[in-house]
Amino acid sequence: MVVNHVVMFSSGIGSWAAAKRVVAEFGAQNTKLLFMDTKIEDDDNYRFLYEAAANTGAELVVIEDGRTPFEVFRDVKFMGNSRIDPCSRLLKRELADKWIADNYTPDTVVVHVGIDWTEEHRFTRLSERKKPWVYQAPLTKPPYLMKDNLLAWARSEGLEPPRMYAMGFQHANCGGFCVKSGQAQFELLHKHFPERYVEMEEREQEVFEAIGVPRPFIRKTENGQLRYMSMREFRQEVLEPKCEVDKTDWGGCGCFVDDWSQQELFADA
Repeated sequence: MVVNHVVMFSSGIGSWAAAKRVVAEFGAQNTKLLFMDTKIEDDDNYRFLYEAAANTGAELVVIEDGRTPFEVFRDVKFMGNSRIDPCSRLLKRELADKWIADNYTPDTVVVHVGIDWTEEHRFTRLSERKKPWVYQAPLTKPPYLMKDNLLAWARSEGLEPPRMYAMGFQHANCGGFCVKSGQAQFELLHKHFPERYVEMEEREQEVFEAIGVPRPFIRKTENGQLRYMSMREFRQEVLEPKCEVDKTDWGGCGCFVDDWSQQELFADA
């Protein structure tokens, strides 16, 4: 029996490198690249998505819910945060799970993710939770490569990585926006894409109005007290006056590996 291979293809450098290893081992004819479109990716990510897929030789499959993260927050009446992410659940995890279940059975497919060896603990949690489906993380195996190595690898094959990496972003997904991001990422978003930042803060305000309660997610410690700030407050009070920003606070992107125990809140979404 032929075992199929599906790579969660995010339009970032890690998933491309994972796909390259999968294709090298199992062949392009047995591999599909699955991209879940959140509708807010940077334009250059979409460019890289198609060029990177062509580079691997595997078939690219694009699926979407049709909503943006902000539309999801409005619909479920909850603004995502660092612990609870209805956007990832509805626009990525459940969408991908359904597509895989519609096309395969647990004994006919292996699913691959772009987690690397520096975060193998995240993959361990994921693989346990997804049983009986089999998940693998090719970048957790030798040779162990850092992100700079992956970027150089892509360029050596004539691929220019998504521009957001050169701008300093730790990951290049969702156009620089993520409810799990920290101060450093939102500072970069405002620096390189000020109009996008303002547009996203306006979408955030619309969510607050729709749910009736402002529940911001940007964390900042002031006089020893933790404060949660909206994107508008962070821009007006911190970024535009050029106040000090915690440049080590990147937050974390965990669309496929976080604990979903609280996601039942959105079962009807």
